[in-house]
Amino acid sequence: MDFGIISLFDFHPGLQQEVPYYQQTLQTAKDAEALGFDSIWIGQEHFYTFGICPNPAVFLSAVARETTRLRLGTSVAVTAFDHPLRRAEDFAVLDIVSNGRLNLGLGRGAIPTHFEGFGADARESKGRYEEAIEIIRRAWTEERFSHEGQYWKFPELSVSPKPVQQPHPPIWRGTVSEEGFVKAGEEGTNAFVVPWSRGEKETQRNHAIYRELLASKGHKARTTAVYYVFLDRDHQTAVREAREHMVRYAELNNSAASRRTSDDSLRAPKSKLFELKDRLASMGDRVESVGIVGTPERAIERIKEIKEAYGDAIDELVFYPNAGARSYELGMKTMKLFAEEVMPAFKTEAKVSDAVQV
Repeated sequence: MDFGIISLFDFHPGLQQEVPYYQQTLQTAKDAEALGFDSIWIGQEHFYTFGICPNPAVFLSAVARETTRLRLGTSVAVTAFDHPLRRAEDFAVLDIVSNGRLNLGLGRGAIPTHFEGFGADARESKGRYEEAIEIIRRAWTEERFSHEGQYWKFPELSVSPKPVQQPHPPIWRGTVSEEGFVKAGEEGTNAFVVPWSRGEKETQRNHAIYRELLASKGHKARTTAVYYVFLDRDHQTAVREAREHMVRYAELNNSAASRRTSDDSLRAPKSKLFELKDRLASMGDRVESVGIVGTPERAIERIKEIKEAYGDAIDELVFYPNAGARSYELGMKTMKLFAEEVMPAFKTEAKVSDAVQV
């Protein structure tokens, strides 16, 4: 199993300042590589709705200059607001400057304010998502091609530059719903597991469907699981810290979901990631069941339970070191304990660089 960190740059104005937040997150990426973590994943957010990183490719290019081994992932880059040819170009550049370390996670978008700000119709998000994935793959693998789709049309052209990884950098789908897991399983695309978004049982069921489809079609793909992790030598201290920061994170998440207008075009159909207000609101009371919380010894037990629950098919586990305005120092406490006392129980010779090219 591989391990990484993730940041959606969730921003709490009364507790954080933008420039130091960016600087600390960049330092955290450098620390992660030094501690032996395998990856960093960065989300895309806009308009102070939730987070403050509108362009993961730019930030990850800075990480690329400060690291040599860490895989650089997006969690996720949204396909609803930009031309997919530009996306293909930008992320190919990132793959080049990082010497082939890009993991591209793609999603359709869910926050109404984002669609409103860019004048995008959320009812088109699913169709644009599928079409964008097709265009990005073709841009990276075909010397010349044209496209005549529902949302984008262009004549025969050649997209430059081409990425380092061949046939192209690995792609992850933003899998939350059963529909998303089915699509990923049918085409053999890597997947995310985000248990708190739909509940552990539903996520396990959806992931089992995904694994069955992969096996039936002869595909090989990777699963990246996203969890909250809070560690301390004292179990109750870890629980207390988890409650404080997870509640703060959930409140901001729910606030982003609540900023809706009466315009139905700003509501992404069937998009459930930010619709789980009751579940998020109760996370503070369920930190030990929705996260990996406690001592390093308990973390090892919890990860073994997670692996078993998902059929031993979790290839990578990533967590938020700074969600909920957790300080750099507290985040580093968990990262160091995790790297020194938890990771050795699961590390193998397999490397994240072996990510399936799908």
